[in-house]
Amino acid sequence: MTQPLRIALAGLGTVGSGVIRLLNENGAMIAQRAGRPISVVAVSARNRNADRGVDISPYKWVDNMADFGADSEVDCVVELIGGADGPALDLARNSLQHRKSVVTANKAMIAHHGMELAKIAENENVALKYEAAVAGGIPVIKGLRDGASANRVERVYGILNGTCNYILATMEKHGSAFDAVLKDAQDLGYAEADPSFDIDGVDAAHKLAILAALSFGTAVDFGNVEIAGIRHVLAADISQAKALGYRIRLLGMARIDGDRLFQRVNPYLVPESHPLAHIEGSTNAVVAEGNFSGRLMFQGAGAGDGPTASAVVADLIDIARGDCGTVFAVPADQMEKSECAESGNRTGKSYIRFIVADKPGVLAEITAAMRDANVSIESLIQTEKTDEGLVLISMVTHQSRERDVVQSLEKLSGSSSLQAEPMVMHLLSDED
Repeated sequence: MTQPLRIALAGLGTVGSGVIRLLNENGAMIAQRAGRPISVVAVSARNRNADRGVDISPYKWVDNMADFGADSEVDCVVELIGGADGPALDLARNSLQHRKSVVTANKAMIAHHGMELAKIAENENVALKYEAAVAGGIPVIKGLRDGASANRVERVYGILNGTCNYILATMEKHGSAFDAVLKDAQDLGYAEADPSFDIDGVDAAHKLAILAALSFGTAVDFGNVEIAGIRHVLAADISQAKALGYRIRLLGMARIDGDRLFQRVNPYLVPESHPLAHIEGSTNAVVAEGNFSGRLMFQGAGAGDGPTASAVVADLIDIARGDCGTVFAVPADQMEKSECAESGNRTGKSYIRFIVADKPGVLAEITAAMRDANVSIESLIQTEKTDEGLVLISMVTHQSRERDVVQSLEKLSGSSSLQAEPMVMHLLSDED
């Protein structure tokens, strides 16, 4: 058997410790599949003495992980410290420039700096792998880059954040309020103490930007992802959607409109007939639609030490086999940013929810604004008055331009009848 692939591990949190456990437990099988052993030779983290549930004494401890790049005894660096910039980015750059392959689970870094790092890796003929950055243990990166490479991908979309999916599915199941379910998610470890990145859609947007680049061969363009999260979704919205035959899921959606790239993270009403409507808990699911393959669906655990460590080690096995290849779907120096498609030009059905004062003329005021903006209403549900004297009005529009929907709400801006900002969600369809 040839010489082992010698790796340096930066970051010994749950995923880093999981990588060590996985290599220890499945080492012989991994060596057989990789064609040579994969060996941890050096580690670095903030606290050398923390109890991680794994023995790190066999490995060289390095106080300054930046030293990994110049270490002649290291072939590959695994970055698991996180953060779009700072030490993680410095480590990745330095390692690639020293002709060390890099494996990372850092979706923020790839979303913001993936093109720069890809060009360095390809120029130095080393690997930059990031399977663990999107959808945890699901092999969606390899599936899109390699398995679907003969296809023109028409669109890619899915449930990209397990925290949000857990919250929405739990609200749906129990009729609970958002804040209560979020607290439960934090207590269970599904949500961070500061959950903003998850519930405001930023985490999903990082992943979507990466998937779009893989699917369409365009440069990663996180800055042009339209982002809306779930913090304003009410239990009543979920109930109304269910009555209409839909379930609410936070989706990332990307496709090419003409020669422009459309990218959006937003709560969608998903038809109950669609597989994504039945994804529950913290599961992730990605759908890619190829012109020859048809619909491909990747589903599984989107986070956790085991699934994420599995994805990291799968990348290490590829590197041990000598697989460098392109970082994205095509060589990085051939990838260019696509112009951004304006969502206002898109046509579809929308769900709009109003919280209004219970007084005469409110519904007429709303419908007049919709009429004047050329938006027609397909269905409407009005709830009974709450203890606070408020009424919830939910409606689904006919096919309308999104720009017209926005205009109808602008006509209502400042109205004394509205007691909260209207909530707009789009209905998932084959035309999205």
